[in-house]
Amino acid sequence: MTTFVRTERRGAVQIVTIDRPERRNALCALTIAGLGAAFAEAEKDRSVRAVVLTGAGDAAFCAGMDLKDFGTPPAGSVGLEVFTNRCYPKPIVAAVNGAAVGGGFELVLAADLVIAATHASFSVPEVLRGLVGAGCTTRLAARLPPVLVAELTLTGQKISAARAQQLGLINEVVPTTDLLDRAVAMAERAIAGAPLAIQITKELIFRERREHDDAEWRAIRALAAPAFASEDAKEGVKAFAERRAPHWTGR
Repeated sequence: MTTFVRTERRGAVQIVTIDRPERRNALCALTIAGLGAAFAEAEKDRSVRAVVLTGAGDAAFCAGMDLKDFGTPPAGSVGLEVFTNRCYPKPIVAAVNGAAVGGGFELVLAADLVIAATHASFSVPEVLRGLVGAGCTTRLAARLPPVLVAELTLTGQKISAARAQQLGLINEVVPTTDLLDRAVAMAERAIAGAPLAIQITKELIFRERREHDDAEWRAIRALAAPAFASEDAKEGVKAFAERRAPHWTGR
């Protein structure tokens, strides 16, 4: 069974690639399970000191949730929570090779360090589909002034890699051909120190940013749930699939 996720090693760095370019590396249930498993395995492997997360191809890092093919994760599978809802003990570097959209942008925000290709872009378009980008909205609100969070989440418009760097959301913007090498080099610099000291430093940053625990994330998702169950959500997804403007009813 394919999970649309592949891994490779470069020394002490594990590279995890979302390998679904024909769907712009969108997140279906199997992809989520594959990512969760890859990060859980990297955490258990003491020879892995850092993880680089990227996407296949150069069109998209991750287009977020696949609205056409989501399904149910396999029973007992580990989800994205293994590295998004807690302080993952090893440095994570996102190598953003294209568009990071919605849930894909959230994966970027869950990383410790971010290297982006010059053509990469970032957006939270959920409101344009009748949905709520709860993860992105919450994480952005912890990092940016409210007016900027509102600009990104209420308009749904994308920003360039250069603007994202200007806002302090990413570390470097590099040519596409250099992206993976620069991300691995960044990961190697991030693990030059002692493992325990790095893990504790990550925990200090995590706490100072006031990141949420599992219970708080459940409450955040519950707050967003009515939007996902609404008639507007159904219309937004249908309009997106049919490439037309949605007709909102407010229900």
